[in-house]
Amino acid sequence: MTAISNMSPEDKMVHNAYRKLLRTIKTPLEDADRKLIRDAYELAVEAHRPQRRKSGEPYILHPLAVATICTEEIGLGPTAVAAALLHDVVEDTPVKLEDIRAKFGAQIAKMVDGLTKLDSAYNAESQQAENVLKVLSTLVEDVRVVLIKMADRLHNMRTLGAMTRQKQLKIAAETSYVYAPLAHRLGLYGLKTEFLDLCMKVTEPEAYHDIARNLADTKRDRNRYINEFIKPLTPHLDAIGVPYQVYGRPKSIYSIWNKIQSKRVPFEEIYDLFAVRIVMDVPLDRERLSCWQAYSIVTNVHKPLPERLKDWVTMPKSNGYESLHTTVIGPQGKFVEVQIRTNRMDEIAERGFAAHWKYKGVNNQKDVFEQWLDSVREILEDPGENAVEVLETFKDNNLFNEEIFVYTPKGELRILPKGATALDFAFSIHSDVGYHCTAVKVNNKLVPMGCVLKNGDQVKVITNKNQKPSEDWLKFVVTGKAKSKIRSAMKEERRKLGEYGREAFERKLRNLKLEPNEEIVEKLVRYFDLDSHVDFYYSIYMGAITIERIFKLFMPEGNTLVEIPKVGEEVRPPEPPPSKKRDLSKGRLMINGEDAERYSYSLATCCNPVQGDDIFAYVTSNATLKIHRTTCPNATNLMANYGYRIMKAEWVHTPGTTFVADLKITGIDDGPGVIERLSHAISSNLNINIRTFSIAGDQGYFEGRVSLVVQNTDQLSIAIRSLLKLPNVSTVERVV
Repeated sequence: MTAISNMSPEDKMVHNAYRKLLRTIKTPLEDADRKLIRDAYELAVEAHRPQRRKSGEPYILHPLAVATICTEEIGLGPTAVAAALLHDVVEDTPVKLEDIRAKFGAQIAKMVDGLTKLDSAYNAESQQAENVLKVLSTLVEDVRVVLIKMADRLHNMRTLGAMTRQKQLKIAAETSYVYAPLAHRLGLYGLKTEFLDLCMKVTEPEAYHDIARNLADTKRDRNRYINEFIKPLTPHLDAIGVPYQVYGRPKSIYSIWNKIQSKRVPFEEIYDLFAVRIVMDVPLDRERLSCWQAYSIVTNVHKPLPERLKDWVTMPKSNGYESLHTTVIGPQGKFVEVQIRTNRMDEIAERGFAAHWKYKGVNNQKDVFEQWLDSVREILEDPGENAVEVLETFKDNNLFNEEIFVYTPKGELRILPKGATALDFAFSIHSDVGYHCTAVKVNNKLVPMGCVLKNGDQVKVITNKNQKPSEDWLKFVVTGKAKSKIRSAMKEERRKLGEYGREAFERKLRNLKLEPNEEIVEKLVRYFDLDSHVDFYYSIYMGAITIERIFKLFMPEGNTLVEIPKVGEEVRPPEPPPSKKRDLSKGRLMINGEDAERYSYSLATCCNPVQGDDIFAYVTSNATLKIHRTTCPNATNLMANYGYRIMKAEWVHTPGTTFVADLKITGIDDGPGVIERLSHAISSNLNINIRTFSIAGDQGYFEGRVSLVVQNTDQLSIAIRSLLKLPNVSTVERVV
C-alpha cells in the first residue's frame, strides 16, 4: 500500500472517503467482512481509475458515497456495502459479471447484476421504464438491491449541478415519479423528503430558494417559539420517569411549498413550518402506554384539535411506520404538530425497511412488507403488460401515501389505498375472488362494485364461477393488482376471440395463394393504427375491420400485400419546399441548438408555454413536436417514461410575439367595482389586452378567470404582482 504522505491529493481524497465509509458502519465487523469490503473497494478503485464524473472529480468517489449512504442513512451491512462499491463496474468498465461472481460469490454478483442498466442497444418502448422495472423486480428476491439503487439515485440528485439543464430535468422527473414514492413505501422518510426537495430545486428553483431563504431568516424566531412551546411540557414529561428527547424539526422545503400552493397563502401565513417530536427510550412492552401518556400531557398543556389525531401506534402504516401525531394550539394561537414515538419507532421511521427487518416480529403483527411484496410480485410477473404500463400501475397504486383499513366478515384486516373500491377489495383477497365477483356487501348492505370504501368498513364478496371481468371493471378499480389482473383477463379474452379472426384472415390469404407471414400482418397493424397483432385479429372478429375492406385497400404482390392506389391518384415529383414566412406569433425557438423552424411543432395546450418559461420539446407519436413547460402537469410522466423522446428547447427572444396566459383571481366580494378595478389594473395601467374575462361572486367571495395576451413571462409576472396589490384580492395564480 502507498503511504498516505506519498499519495497525490486525489488519492488522499479517495482514501479519506473510504475511511469515512468504514466509520459509518456501526456494527462490529468480522475479519471476513473487512476483507470483503476492502477487496470490493480495491477492485472498484482500479476499475474506475481512468474515469471522471461530469464535475471532474474521480469517479470512484461516487460508489464510495453511495456505499456511505447505504450504511449511514439506511443502515445496511457489509454485503450491501460491497455491492454498492461495485454497482457501476460491470456497466462502466471492462470488468465482467463473471469476474464479480468468481471473486465475490453468487449473491453479490446477483445484486450487481440487478443494479446494472440494460444494454443501451436493448430495443424497448421505453428503456428508462425497463431499467427501473429491472431494479424493482429484485424487490421480491433481495430488497437490498432497491435500497442501494435509492442511495445511488440520492447521490446523483445531490450532485446534479454538473449536468445539463435537460439532463437535470429528466433525472428529477424520474426521481419524483418513482423513487420518492418508493422511498415513502419503504419507510425511508429521510430519503423521500430529500428526493422531493432536490427535485423541486431543479423544477422550481426560484420558489425553492425563496423558501430556503425565508427559513434561514426566521430560524431564530422559530427556535425561540419551539422553546416556549416545550418549556411547560418538560416537568410533566419528567414525571413519567423514562428517558426522552423533545426537539423541533423544520418541515421540508417541498412540504412548505405544497402548503403554499394548496392553501394559496404566502410563506408568512404558513404557521406549521416545523413539528415538535417527543422520542422516548422505553422497553417494547411499555411503548403504547408511554406514547399515550405523553399524548395526554401534550393535550393537557396545549389545547388539542381532536380531528387531527393520527394513531399509527395502535394501527401502524403498511410500510411499518409507527407514531402518534396530533395538532395542538400553541402560544400565540399557532397550530403545532406534535409527533410522539419511541426510539425503536424513530429508527424505523428514519431507516425504513432495513430497520424494520432488524426489529422483525416484535409487534406480533402479520408482516406488512411480505404482504406488499406478494402484491408486487403479481404485478411485475404479469407478462401481458409493457414496461410503461407496469411501471404506471406499480407507481400509482402501490406507492400510495394515504391508506384505509377494512375488514373481512371474519375480522381479518386488509390495508388498501384511500379511494379503493369494493372491487379492489375483492381482488385484494385473491385474484379468483376478483374474477368471479358478482356482488359486494359493505356493512351488510348491498353496494355497487365501484363503491368507495371507508375506514372500518366490513366487506363481504359474493362470487359466481360463471362471472368474468369486463372492460367496464377498469373504471371501478384503483389498485395496481386489480387493474393488472383485469387487463390480463381482457387480453386473454381478446386473444382467444382473435384466434377466430386470425383463422378467417389466413384462410383468405391462402385462397389468394399467399402464405401468412409477419410482414403482412405488421403492415396492416401499422395501416389501421393498432397496437398489436392481437388487436388486429380481434378487430376482424368483432367486425370493426372486415376482410372485404382489407382487400379493397390492398392487393397481393409476390408474397405480400401492397396498398392499392386511389382512383385518380398519380405520383408527382416532390415540390420544392415553399419559402417559409416565420410565424412570429408563437415565438422563436431553438430545438437541440438548432432553429425550430426546421421542425413541425406547436405549443402544448395543457400548459400554454409563454416566452420566458422553462420548456422542453416532446416528440409525439406522429413525429411532430409539442412544446411543454417543465412544470406542466404531464412533464413528470413524459420525462420519466419517455425520456428518449425529450429534446432540449429554449426561447430565442423575439420582439412582437404574443401568447395567451390564463389567470385565476380570488378575493373578497365587496360589491360593485370589483370588475372595474381588475380590468383597469390590467388594461389601463399595464396596457395588456384581455382576451376573455369571467367572474362569479357568492357569500362575500369572488372567483374570476381572465385570459391575457402577453409578450413573455416578465409581463405576466408584472400583471400578477399588480393584481395582488389591489385591495381585497387574496390570490392570483396562473392556470395550467
